Amino acid sequence: MRLGEYDQRLLYALVSRRMTWLDTFVRGLTRLGDPPIAIALAGGIALGLAGDLEGAQYVPAVSLAFSFLLSQVMKRAFSRTRPSLPVGIVSLIRAPDRFSFPSGHATCSLAIALPVALAIPPTVGLAVLALGMAVGLTRCYLGVHYPGDVLAGWGLAVLSVVFSPVLLGLF
Repeated sequence: MRLGEYDQRLLYALVSRRMTWLDTFVRGLTRLGDPPIAIALAGGIALGLAGDLEGAQYVPAVSLAFSFLLSQVMKRAFSRTRPSLPVGIVSLIRAPDRFSFPSGHATCSLAIALPVALAIPPTVGLAVLALGMAVGLTRCYLGVHYPGDVLAGWGLAVLSVVFSPVLLGLF
């Protein structure tokens, strides 16, 4: 109960500090976690690097698929409703479904960004990782997820990145 209250207070603090000039950028950035775009990114990585990495190029795609499956099962198991925002503040986008926990966008974007970030030089890898995490944060800013939903999504993404090489038989 206390965790839920803390989650709600953090969300309210964020949405009450929105800046109009940032709204359009955040709406665009969050789209990187939309299923068609995430699938295209993971597929593009796999096809673009085919044969170069002895199977490692498939880790983002497998991680995406595994994490998406886990997040959808968890959404239905927990059935946490989307946030109710304070009076006068509205969600800046329409939520894709009625369940909030965990954030699918946070899960999918990090499930792709993390293995890519680990496979490239650290200077660029940190930027890719930050971008993947930023997609998750946009979900709170837009008012469709609690911060705890995003943290859970990131946890699922990390789990899927750890297990994807095993699923691919690379380890």
